[in-house]
Amino acid sequence: MADEINTTDVAAVAPEGAAGTDAPQNRSPRGGRGRGAPGGGAGGRDNRGGRDNRGGRDNRRGGPDDGGEELIEKLVHINRVSKTVKGGKRFGFAALVVVGDGKGRVGFGHGKAREVPEAISKATAAAKKAMIRVPLRDGRTLHHDGLGHFGAGLVTVRSAPPGTGIIAGGPMRAVFEALGVADVVTKSTGTSNPYNMIRATFEALREQVSPKSVAQRRGKKIADLLGLGGSKTAEADAAAIVE
Repeated sequence: MADEINTTDVAAVAPEGAAGTDAPQNRSPRGGRGRGAPGGGAGGRDNRGGRDNRGGRDNRRGGPDDGGEELIEKLVHINRVSKTVKGGKRFGFAALVVVGDGKGRVGFGHGKAREVPEAISKATAAAKKAMIRVPLRDGRTLHHDGLGHFGAGLVTVRSAPPGTGIIAGGPMRAVFEALGVADVVTKSTGTSNPYNMIRATFEALREQVSPKSVAQRRGKKIADLLGLGGSKTAEADAAAIVE
């Protein structure tokens, strides 16, 4: 009789075990662990916001910086640094890049990386995001003289007549070439550090204003600002000013 009882118990337990084994398989389509299967929640997470999607957003942010224009890129300076560690030395590179469109917009940036090309690409991306617009007279020179100061850097920029060329050296020349200035006279009386020279030059360029903007701010005519009254020469000069 004991054998019959054991047989009955085993027969009763076996279907329950089988049912317990099938239960997770039946629950998986309703939201159990089966979401890890193909087409489940994991795939949904990849489609909702994987790294590829984040990269696409970065590309969209980088698009308006270029504006569909061909930019002038000038590599100003590359600095190599080394760090002594237990196994030897680790080298790194820092790049300073100036970017401009040759039509009155210019920017600078610096980037650091273990390799030179990567450092240059980082600096170029930073320069494109920090571009400023500088008003130019006749599209070739500055409207007025300017003075820029940053740290130990002190630079002077002056407008020049046609045919003068770019009288500048080192990092300052790269800035004016990318800006699109054809005639300018500059002088650096401070440090020769390219970073401070570039920043001082940009401080001088940010102070540039055009007669048109000053006339609009003061509510006057451009001819009155030129100091020639209502003469025809002043009116002709005022009409020739675009920026």
